[in-house]
Amino acid sequence: MKGSLPEFTSVTVDQNGDGTYDGRQLNEPPKPRALKLSAETTETLFQMAGALDDFHSLKLESKKNVANLGMKTFIYRHDGQENKVQFNYTGNKRAQDLTAVFEGIADVEQHIGTLEYSSRYDVLGLPSVLTRIEIDLDNKELVDPELMVPILKKIAGDSQYLHIAQVRAKDIIRRIQDGYTSNKAGHR
Repeated sequence: MKGSLPEFTSVTVDQNGDGTYDGRQLNEPPKPRALKLSAETTETLFQMAGALDDFHSLKLESKKNVANLGMKTFIYRHDGQENKVQFNYTGNKRAQDLTAVFEGIADVEQHIGTLEYSSRYDVLGLPSVLTRIEIDLDNKELVDPELMVPILKKIAGDSQYLHIAQVRAKDIIRRIQDGYTSNKAGHR
Protein backbone atom coordinates (compact mmCIF):
# COMPACT_ATOMS: atom_id res chain seq x y z
CA MET A 1 0.00 0.00 0.00
CA LYS A 2 1.46 3.33 -1.09
CA GLY A 3 2.68 5.38 1.84
CA SER A 4 3.20 2.43 4.19
CA LEU A 5 6.56 0.99 5.18
CA PRO A 6 7.19 -1.17 3.29
CA GLU A 7 4.75 -0.27 0.51
CA PHE A 8 5.12 -3.70 -1.14
CA THR A 9 5.44 -7.03 0.62
CA SER A 10 5.69 -10.43 -1.02
CA VAL A 11 6.11 -13.83 0.61
CA THR A 12 6.40 -16.93 -1.55
CA VAL A 13 6.71 -20.49 -0.31
CA ASP A 14 6.79 -23.92 -1.90
CA GLN A 15 5.63 -27.18 -0.32
CA ASN A 16 9.13 -27.79 1.09
CA GLY A 17 9.04 -24.49 3.00
CA ASP A 18 11.58 -22.83 0.72
CA GLY A 19 10.57 -19.33 -0.23
CA THR A 20 11.38 -15.67 -0.52
CA TYR A 21 10.50 -12.43 1.19
CA ASP A 22 10.56 -9.06 -0.54
CA GLY A 23 9.64 -5.93 1.38
CA ARG A 24 10.33 -2.59 -0.31
CA GLN A 25 9.03 0.75 -1.50
CA LEU A 26 7.15 0.63 -4.81
CA ASN A 27 9.82 2.68 -6.63
CA GLU A 28 12.62 0.29 -5.58
CA PRO A 29 13.68 -2.75 -7.62
CA PRO A 30 12.74 -6.20 -6.32
CA LYS A 31 15.26 -7.66 -3.86
CA PRO A 32 13.84 -10.97 -2.65
CA ARG A 33 15.63 -12.67 0.24
CA ALA A 34 15.55 -16.46 0.63
CA LEU A 35 13.81 -17.98 3.63
CA LYS A 36 13.10 -21.47 4.95
CA LEU A 37 9.87 -21.89 6.90
CA SER A 38 9.31 -24.61 9.48
CA ALA A 39 7.52 -27.76 8.39
CA GLU A 40 4.66 -26.84 10.75
CA THR A 41 4.15 -23.38 9.22
CA THR A 42 4.48 -24.73 5.68
CA GLU A 43 1.87 -27.41 6.37
CA THR A 44 -0.41 -24.82 7.95
CA LEU A 45 -0.14 -22.49 4.94
CA PHE A 46 -0.98 -25.24 2.46
CA GLN A 47 -3.83 -26.59 4.61
CA MET A 48 -5.27 -23.08 4.86
CA ALA A 49 -4.94 -22.59 1.10
CA GLY A 50 -6.60 -25.98 0.59
CA ALA A 51 -9.50 -24.91 2.82
CA LEU A 52 -9.91 -22.00 0.39
CA ASP A 53 -9.90 -24.44 -2.57
CA ASP A 54 -6.38 -23.27 -3.47
CA PHE A 55 -8.01 -19.95 -4.48
CA HIS A 56 -9.79 -21.55 -7.44
CA SER A 57 -12.65 -19.32 -8.62
CA LEU A 58 -12.71 -17.62 -5.24
CA LYS A 59 -14.16 -14.18 -4.58
CA LEU A 60 -12.92 -12.67 -1.34
CA GLU A 61 -13.51 -8.94 -1.72
CA SER A 62 -16.08 -7.70 0.75
CA LYS A 63 -18.99 -5.65 -0.53
CA LYS A 64 -18.59 -3.38 2.50
CA ASN A 65 -17.29 0.11 1.85
CA VAL A 66 -13.99 0.12 3.77
CA ALA A 67 -10.81 2.17 3.65
CA ASN A 68 -7.91 1.11 1.46
CA LEU A 69 -6.13 -1.44 3.64
CA GLY A 70 -3.69 -2.49 0.92
CA MET A 71 -4.35 -4.95 -1.87
CA LYS A 72 -3.64 -8.55 -0.91
CA THR A 73 -3.02 -11.23 -3.52
CA PHE A 74 -2.99 -14.98 -2.96
CA ILE A 75 -1.56 -17.07 -5.79
CA TYR A 76 -1.46 -20.86 -5.86
CA ARG A 77 0.66 -22.51 -8.56
CA HIS A 78 0.69 -26.25 -9.14
CA ASP A 79 1.27 -28.43 -12.21
CA GLY A 80 1.35 -25.44 -14.55
CA GLN A 81 -1.93 -24.03 -13.24
CA GLU A 82 -2.29 -20.74 -11.40
CA ASN A 83 -5.18 -19.68 -9.20
CA LYS A 84 -5.21 -16.08 -8.05
CA VAL A 85 -7.46 -13.96 -5.87
CA GLN A 86 -7.08 -10.31 -4.84
CA PHE A 87 -8.85 -8.30 -2.17
CA ASN A 88 -8.56 -5.15 -0.11
CA TYR A 89 -10.75 -6.45 2.73
CA THR A 90 -12.56 -9.74 3.24
CA GLY A 91 -15.02 -11.02 5.79
CA ASN A 92 -13.94 -14.61 5.05
CA LYS A 93 -12.41 -15.88 8.32
CA ARG A 94 -10.20 -18.45 6.59
CA ALA A 95 -8.72 -15.80 4.30
CA GLN A 96 -8.25 -13.45 7.27
CA ASP A 97 -6.37 -16.20 9.13
CA LEU A 98 -4.17 -16.95 6.11
CA THR A 99 -3.42 -13.25 5.71
CA ALA A 100 -2.47 -13.09 9.40
CA VAL A 101 0.01 -15.96 9.01
CA PHE A 102 1.65 -14.31 6.00
CA GLU A 103 1.78 -11.00 7.90
CA GLY A 104 3.45 -12.78 10.84
CA ILE A 105 6.09 -14.20 8.48
CA ALA A 106 6.61 -10.77 6.90
CA ASP A 107 6.98 -9.21 10.37
CA VAL A 108 9.79 -11.64 11.20
CA GLU A 109 11.53 -10.91 7.91
CA GLN A 110 11.22 -7.17 8.48
CA HIS A 111 12.77 -7.61 11.92
CA ILE A 112 15.65 -9.57 10.35
CA GLY A 113 16.28 -6.76 7.87
CA THR A 114 16.18 -4.15 10.62
CA LEU A 115 18.53 -6.20 12.83
CA GLU A 116 20.98 -6.66 9.96
CA TYR A 117 20.93 -2.94 9.17
CA SER A 118 21.22 -1.81 12.80
CA SER A 119 24.00 -4.28 13.58
CA ARG A 120 26.06 -2.69 10.79
CA TYR A 121 25.05 0.97 10.71
CA ASP A 122 23.10 1.85 13.87
CA VAL A 123 24.61 -0.10 16.76
CA LEU A 124 23.21 2.36 19.29
CA GLY A 125 19.71 1.75 17.92
CA LEU A 126 19.86 -2.03 18.48
CA PRO A 127 18.30 -1.99 21.97
CA SER A 128 15.25 -0.19 20.57
CA VAL A 129 14.96 -2.65 17.65
CA LEU A 130 15.20 -5.57 20.07
CA THR A 131 12.53 -4.04 22.30
CA ARG A 132 10.14 -3.93 19.30
CA ILE A 133 10.81 -7.64 18.75
CA GLU A 134 10.12 -8.34 22.44
CA ILE A 135 6.82 -6.48 22.14
CA ASP A 136 5.85 -8.53 19.07
CA LEU A 137 6.76 -11.70 20.97
CA ASP A 138 4.66 -10.54 23.94
CA ASN A 139 1.74 -9.93 21.57
CA LYS A 140 2.36 -13.28 19.82
CA GLU A 141 2.47 -11.55 16.43
CA LEU A 142 5.42 -13.42 14.90
CA VAL A 143 5.34 -16.58 12.79
CA ASP A 144 8.52 -18.69 12.64
CA PRO A 145 10.60 -16.32 14.77
CA GLU A 146 13.34 -19.00 14.66
CA LEU A 147 14.34 -17.32 11.40
CA MET A 148 15.77 -14.47 13.51
CA VAL A 149 18.02 -16.70 15.63
CA PRO A 150 21.19 -16.48 13.44
CA ILE A 151 21.33 -12.66 13.54
CA LEU A 152 20.31 -12.66 17.22
CA LYS A 153 23.17 -15.07 18.04
CA LYS A 154 25.58 -12.76 16.22
CA ILE A 155 24.41 -9.82 18.32
CA ALA A 156 24.34 -11.81 21.58
CA GLY A 157 27.87 -13.10 21.12
CA ASP A 158 29.69 -10.01 19.90
CA SER A 159 31.11 -7.55 22.42
CA GLN A 160 31.08 -4.71 19.89
CA TYR A 161 27.38 -4.35 20.66
CA LEU A 162 26.04 -2.66 23.78
CA HIS A 163 25.67 -5.05 26.71
CA ILE A 164 21.93 -4.32 26.89
CA ALA A 165 21.58 -5.35 23.22
CA GLN A 166 23.47 -8.58 23.88
CA VAL A 167 21.28 -9.37 26.90
CA ARG A 168 18.05 -8.64 25.01
CA ALA A 169 19.19 -10.75 22.05
CA LYS A 170 19.98 -13.67 24.40
CA ASP A 171 16.58 -13.29 26.07
CA ILE A 172 14.76 -13.29 22.74
CA ILE A 173 16.64 -16.43 21.67
CA ARG A 174 15.69 -18.13 24.94
CA ARG A 175 12.03 -17.18 24.51
CA ILE A 176 11.97 -18.50 20.95
CA GLN A 177 13.72 -21.75 21.86
CA ASP A 178 11.46 -22.28 24.88
CA GLY A 179 8.54 -22.92 22.55
CA TYR A 180 7.09 -19.57 21.48
CA THR A 181 3.61 -19.90 19.94
CA SER A 182 2.00 -17.26 17.76
CA ASN A 183 -1.61 -16.08 17.95
CA LYS A 184 -1.66 -16.13 14.14
CA ALA A 185 -4.26 -18.82 13.50
CA GLY A 186 -2.91 -20.73 16.50
CA HIS A 187 0.43 -21.56 14.88
CA ARG A 188 4.11 -20.90 15.51
